[in-house]
Amino acid sequence: MNLRRSAAALAAVAVIGTATPAVAAGPSPSASPSPVIPDGLYGRTDPTYDGVWRQSLTLLAQGTVGVKPAIAAVDWLTGQQCANGAFAAFRADPAGSCAAELMVDTNSTAAAVQALAALGGHDAATGKAVTWLKSVQNGDGGWGYTPGGASDANSTSVVIGALAAAGGNPQDARKSGRSPYDALLRLALPCDGDGAGAFAYQPDKKGALAANADATAAAVLGALGKGLAGDDAKPDGTPLVCGNADDPEQAAHNAAAYLRKSLAKDKHLTQELPGAKPQPDYGNTADAVVALATVGQGDRAADALRWLETHYAQWAKQSGPAAYAQLILAANAAGSDPRHFGGQDLVRLMDATGPAPASVPDAKGSRPHGSEDAAKSDKDEGALRVAWIVGACLLALTAGGILYTSRGGRRQP
Repeated sequence: MNLRRSAAALAAVAVIGTATPAVAAGPSPSASPSPVIPDGLYGRTDPTYDGVWRQSLTLLAQGTVGVKPAIAAVDWLTGQQCANGAFAAFRADPAGSCAAELMVDTNSTAAAVQALAALGGHDAATGKAVTWLKSVQNGDGGWGYTPGGASDANSTSVVIGALAAAGGNPQDARKSGRSPYDALLRLALPCDGDGAGAFAYQPDKKGALAANADATAAAVLGALGKGLAGDDAKPDGTPLVCGNADDPEQAAHNAAAYLRKSLAKDKHLTQELPGAKPQPDYGNTADAVVALATVGQGDRAADALRWLETHYAQWAKQSGPAAYAQLILAANAAGSDPRHFGGQDLVRLMDATGPAPASVPDAKGSRPHGSEDAAKSDKDEGALRVAWIVGACLLALTAGGILYTSRGGRRQP
């Protein structure tokens, strides 16, 4: 798992990855109190490590489907910016100045730039953020997660997206004569050997490169000068074969070929964490769909998108708004309707995790948020859920006991 602050990935590790069955007579004495969630923030989990990231993805996803976000949601994000233009993952007291020990980072800053640029009317904030990002660019042309950290494919790519979103040309952002694309190309694997065409997150201590699906999906967008939302490019008919990556566009096609091959067997990417069994990587699978669609190979991502439609529900519910945002961006880039995704309205589910949007466009075949029909449906579904739970409990009692499971004590969004 890389350092990019993907809220969906963090939630999957913290909630799903650590869930262990347990029989308990009462609450754990070491259970942490529920976090205080600031007004305007999406999601109900602790925002310490992903507040700005998940808010930015949510606002970005809302923008792609024509939702006008709540003023409180936008104000929360802009209020997180430090005077020097940088953003941290989260700061509890936005009224105060950013302390010297506060860890600001390139990923939160770049994601915020992309969201605010998409909203429009925030040129001062995005301009300050871009100035800060350029000030911490590494000599190889790339960026690390924190200022001064070694360049990595994820951070460099999300910053490229921010520079482009703010109206600049990423190629012109140079340090010691090197551009962000120079940094990315040095992380691209050749077309022979393991991981042909993929991107590495960073070189290892010996300078060797190892294929990383998360970094590869991010680098496709970065190499094409696109942001987190990608692009719904028309099919270009170019065969996905690995070729000499002497320019960013070819490197993006090489990486797309690697992603297609990685998705071919199970229709999803796999997450492997130390000490845990491999499990489906929902967030990176969604990112891979965006990457393939953006390179003009959306038809090659159709199977992965269909897999997400039938498997996403538990992951997204537990992971929160950024997970729904990733799915919305994937569906949108691939030409699918996020309001009819596996029988559910992803936009409505995401919007329900935070302040009600200022306006939501009517969608054909979708009930407006807050309508009587929608409220009745929610009530009926809730009653059915209660009846099912009661029946399940009675059955469990008849069998001789009740099994309790622990989810780490964290409240779900």
